[in-house]
Amino acid sequence: MQIPPSQPSIIISIKSQKLWIFNNNSLQSTFSVSTSVAPSSCRENSFGTPWGLHQVYEKIGQDKPMGMIFKSRLPTGIIANPNEESENLITTRILRLKGLEKGTNQGKGCDSLQRFIYIHGTNQESKIGTPQSHGCILLSNKDMVKLYKNTPNKSLVWITPPE
Repeated sequence: MQIPPSQPSIIISIKSQKLWIFNNNSLQSTFSVSTSVAPSSCRENSFGTPWGLHQVYEKIGQDKPMGMIFKSRLPTGIIANPNEESENLITTRILRLKGLEKGTNQGKGCDSLQRFIYIHGTNQESKIGTPQSHGCILLSNKDMVKLYKNTPNKSLVWITPPE
């Protein structure tokens, strides 16, 4: 697939559990991530990380403290322990993704926006680099702050299809 230019653009590899930020065709940063425990999937209720072309639809968490826990995209006022082994929490910042491919990650039964697929921080930082999410892309809180600062709304995000 030909990806139209955007500044910056993000590529996420489900296979390698990595995220790359490019700006002006130059690699700016590489981060380890965690994608879904379930097999990758664009179908609703699959809990799989969807593939294909997305864009950053909404940025949430500007100026909130690192580790802030979010529920329904709202800050709770509670700061998470970065290596807490309880449930996987949404922390620090959120980049909400919108699918751009009709029938793959956009539309009835497969819509990434309606599935609430995010790139976000996690309280389970020690597990970054291995699949652990319910469909979202997880980063360490420090990396999430850096990504958030360097990613404007409408930036393109390519999530590689499964093999």
